Amino acid sequence: MKENKFSRFQFQEFINKALLNMGFSKPTEIQEQIIPLVLKGESAIGQSQTGTGKTMAYALPILEKVNPGRQEVQAVITAPTRELASQIYKQIVKVTEFCSPDQPIMTKLFIGGTDKQRTIDKLKVQPHIVVGTPGRIYDLIQENALFVHTSTMLVVDEADMMLDMGFIEDVDRVASRMPENLQMLVFSATIPEKLKPFLKKYMENPKTIHIEPKQKTAELLEHYLLPSRHHNKKEIVHDALIAYNPYLAIVFTNTKKMAEEVADYLNDKGLKVGRVHGDLSPRERKKMMKQIQDLEFQYIVATDLASRGIDIEGVSHVINYELPTDLDFYVHRVGRTARAGKTGIALTIYDLSDEDALIRLEKMGIVFKNVDLKNGEFIELEDRNRRKTRKKPEEQEDHLIRAITKKPKQVKPGYKKKQQAEIEKVKKRQRRLKSRKKS
Repeated sequence: MKENKFSRFQFQEFINKALLNMGFSKPTEIQEQIIPLVLKGESAIGQSQTGTGKTMAYALPILEKVNPGRQEVQAVITAPTRELASQIYKQIVKVTEFCSPDQPIMTKLFIGGTDKQRTIDKLKVQPHIVVGTPGRIYDLIQENALFVHTSTMLVVDEADMMLDMGFIEDVDRVASRMPENLQMLVFSATIPEKLKPFLKKYMENPKTIHIEPKQKTAELLEHYLLPSRHHNKKEIVHDALIAYNPYLAIVFTNTKKMAEEVADYLNDKGLKVGRVHGDLSPRERKKMMKQIQDLEFQYIVATDLASRGIDIEGVSHVINYELPTDLDFYVHRVGRTARAGKTGIALTIYDLSDEDALIRLEKMGIVFKNVDLKNGEFIELEDRNRRKTRKKPEEQEDHLIRAITKKPKQVKPGYKKKQQAEIEKVKKRQRRLKSRKKS
């Protein structure tokens, strides 16, 4: 039987049983560093990629610290999207199922797209742990239905995404209703400058834990580049999807408008396409996520909302219709595939104007293979950088002079004369090249 390396945290028995049931015997790197800090009551900032086990890094010590005998809110966990909040809630429930029936820990999920009045009616008893989107949590606080002034722990998950989506103000409003000695735990892939005033307001000398990924993207993920060559990119996407015949593919665009255009084009071409972007109503989004989970779609067109926090299982292919402005999102996008030891393919359709971005991605350690799509089949191309490795004409000429002046082992009569004549020819060519450049 495997030794359970979580035992050194001295969790309560119900947590140990849950970990055993979930097959967790060894903490991940972020869990190793965050759990002791949370147990000691310290505030912390955790920087790590998706899939590093950060939800359990804060959920387990929070569950350890909750007192089931006090029927009041003791921890608030905020997430930027309904889907991510739901995923966090489900993970916590997997642990609380093992609580003693005499001392249950009550966790409640509060997200938009649900009946607010029914939620208020059910809040006559306050939960121990609140999970939800900041807007809905703040709504319930304002309605005097949810009381967070008793909570000393606040988690802000995917903080940079919270900022991008304009929800950080709602998090601020929620935090302002909580005690001064607040233990705040912030998790974010990046820490943008605009996030720092918020962190400074609530966190005094927090511990920062930065987990560098062992590699930027999954080991079994292959990255391909396909030049657009000014052709219709929507047509290229369609042809690529047909050529791949994926189990499940996500096509990423940068804007909601473009997502709609690409999805409409593919639909008109006879493909049944799901859509995931911020303009869907709560009901539409809930229905769409259920259809995706039920494998009703082979193809999904999405904005970066789906690249962070939304867990879509079984994605075999990711296609970047365009490169994201923030290149960190490339890693998040392609991270939707090649999960849990499976293989995956990421194809990026690029224009000449994307060259700088591609070079930056290559510096991040991403190795691209170059392909083209001809008659419904992918064919390998030479490395697009091959021209850069060629010597400039004048460098070639210098190299030739060095080769000529290298003395051979056996010297024939008139060797020096011939050698000088060859050098003169090369120098003449060099002069011509220089004069061409000037003219």
